[in-house]
Amino acid sequence: QVQLVESGGGLVQAGGSLRLSCALSGRTFSYTDMAWYRQAPGKEREFVAGISWGGGKTIYAASVKGRFTISRDNAKNTVYLQMNSLKPEDTAIYYCNVPTRWGTNEGKYTWGQGTQVTVSS
Repeated sequence: QVQLVESGGGLVQAGGSLRLSCALSGRTFSYTDMAWYRQAPGKEREFVAGISWGGGKTIYAASVKGRFTISRDNAKNTVYLQMNSLKPEDTAIYYCNVPTRWGTNEGKYTWGQGTQVTVSS
């Protein structure tokens, strides 16, 4: 059974930084593309960033490009999201999943609990 566990969220002031982590279990992480998503109150879940299984390809939503960086450590079965220059509009619950299609909000597996990111102005 595949499990996704996100961590690292918190409350930060605008302009600050956070690093999120996501651990995947139940399938071979090293050969699995991964992505981060977020869902703000009253809005649909949206794609944030994705990374190919080898780390050679990354893709970002326009709203976070240049501020967020996705990376992975295959030895630790973990994908990261470094978030810099945070804005209040980045406030959301952040999730990771295996993307079904790059750039869409569809994940392959049951969503984890996510991690809350709150950016104060």
